[in-house]
Amino acid sequence: MEPTALPQAAALRSEHDALAERLATRASVDRMKEGGVLTFFSVIAVGMSCKLAWDRWGWLPVRRLAPPREPPIFFLLALAAAVVLVASAVRAFVRAARLRREEQVLFARFTELRARLELDR
Repeated sequence: MEPTALPQAAALRSEHDALAERLATRASVDRMKEGGVLTFFSVIAVGMSCKLAWDRWGWLPVRRLAPPREPPIFFLLALAAAVVLVASAVRAFVRAARLRREEQVLFARFTELRARLELDR
């Protein structure tokens, strides 16, 4: 090796090691898992909202003298929870996609450094 190539190789190796440490844990995978869990709970909340709405305004005839006067509190609470959970799930999936794009760029640079340093033989 040439004398000037040694400092350049050391700089490439330190960049390689920093990228390896950063890519060791993929944050996009954690955000995707978070989005999946939030999606699961949002499906439950949407289902509960639909059931509560059906119980109040469904097609089956209800034998009452007058319609209920109280506001549909439980339906509104379930609907609010569903909206918040769906918005959080979408946010987690968008965040995961952004992180995945960043990680793909870093991984491309990482593989380029491995090729230049001849670490993969």
